[in-house]
Amino acid sequence: MSTVMVVDDSAPVRQQVGSALRQAGFVVVEAHDGQDGIEKLGQNPGVAMVICDVNMPRMTGIEFLEKLGGRLPVIMLTTEGQPELKKRAKELGAKGWIIKPFKPELLVQAVNGFVRS
Repeated sequence: MSTVMVVDDSAPVRQQVGSALRQAGFVVVEAHDGQDGIEKLGQNPGVAMVICDVNMPRMTGIEFLEKLGGRLPVIMLTTEGQPELKKRAKELGAKGWIIKPFKPELLVQAVNGFVRS
């Protein structure tokens, strides 16, 4: 069973993503912003990939990617669609960009592509 971290400052989004992933057989670790995500990665060395929002307090998704340094695959899940942001995220190692609201089955399919391939 693979572990996926969900980093988002919105509790309802974390619940929706977490529920979809758990139903697909993943273990889910939740973090409420990038700083919390970095801390929880230290406590959960088995995390296989991350789903991360862009706009969050304390540490944004872009700052999270900078800190992560490409160690894990990351899919950005956000309301943002600016090409510059997407480009910057990709340069920092993001593997995908999904716009909210999202279809749970497509998110699970994307995660499966990275974790179970």
